Amino acid sequence: MKDISISKVIVRKRNEKGVTQDDLASFLGVSKASVSKWETEQNYPDILLLPRLASYFNISMDELMGYEPQMTDGQISKLYIELSNEFATKPYAEVLGRCSEIVRKYYSCFPLLLKMGLLYINYGVVLQDGEQRASIISEAKKLFVRVKELSDDIELKQVALNKEAMCELFLGNADGIIDLLKDIKPPPHYKMLLAQAYIMTGKIDGAKMELQESIFHSITEFFETLPPYLLISVDDAERFEEIYNRAIMLIETFNLKGVVPWAVLPFYTGAAQGFAVVNKLEKALDVLEEYTELATGDIYPLKMVKADAFFDLIENIAENLSFGATDLPRDEKVIKQSMADGVLQNPAFQALTDNPRYKILEAKLKNNLK
Repeated sequence: MKDISISKVIVRKRNEKGVTQDDLASFLGVSKASVSKWETEQNYPDILLLPRLASYFNISMDELMGYEPQMTDGQISKLYIELSNEFATKPYAEVLGRCSEIVRKYYSCFPLLLKMGLLYINYGVVLQDGEQRASIISEAKKLFVRVKELSDDIELKQVALNKEAMCELFLGNADGIIDLLKDIKPPPHYKMLLAQAYIMTGKIDGAKMELQESIFHSITEFFETLPPYLLISVDDAERFEEIYNRAIMLIETFNLKGVVPWAVLPFYTGAAQGFAVVNKLEKALDVLEEYTELATGDIYPLKMVKADAFFDLIENIAENLSFGATDLPRDEKVIKQSMADGVLQNPAFQALTDNPRYKILEAKLKNNLK
């Protein structure tokens, strides 16, 4: 970090440009003595001259003044450790004052502001003085709000939103958490905060709904990762079988074929393809038959989810989900064609085309298109 040091910048840039003090003075319409005083820190240029100086050296105003509004990740991490140690060894007011100066100086460095907010939280939650604790956490909240509202970094904004909600939790403001998160589609880890807020306000049904959605999201996201994981595991037969068997247990345990068929269909094709690659053709046919039974079953029009005994609230929250079936094509014919092509146009199943069992499932998939 550097303080404003316009004198050093003028000297450096003038030398880089290869001009004399007389040359610079002539361009700006001032005396050589004025330039000399700027460079020796006896005086500063008039504020009206700053844009012309910056233009002359072809640099920004911040660079002209030696001001660095941004810090690198390494500098931020080093500063965080330094301030953490100071909070543990120096008077609270002294360290907080230094933190405030840093925040003001780098008010547009959003990664730093986020880190400073985390520092405030980490120190604030252990303070014994309730008033001090509320004050520093409130300051942290202000920093998170600034990052959330002004940063262009989407990931940074999401983290800031989460931490803002956490501040509301520490401040005992459950309604604040609900106001922040109830109308958005946050990632699952946000759901825990929202559920806690509902519990704090006695809204148990709301907490159940948020947690159920989080469980549902986690399971379906898990199945999105399975097909590629299966296919890169075909070189290890034992591992491949273990992945497949555990996935089948999960499908059966949570009734996923009934609740969310669109999430497990890609798993079946991936598993069948893997078995075909390792030449376990009968096993591949077993899995393809499971796929065909599901793909040609009573799942149309393809709903996002269907409630059951465990996911009893799922239909109520389906419209809030931001993954999976929301990306499916809306036209039923297109969906069915895609499901058929996933098998019938898949070169991995070429060795099965003359098998009687394959002929049967092929006919079913084609008939499903009519």
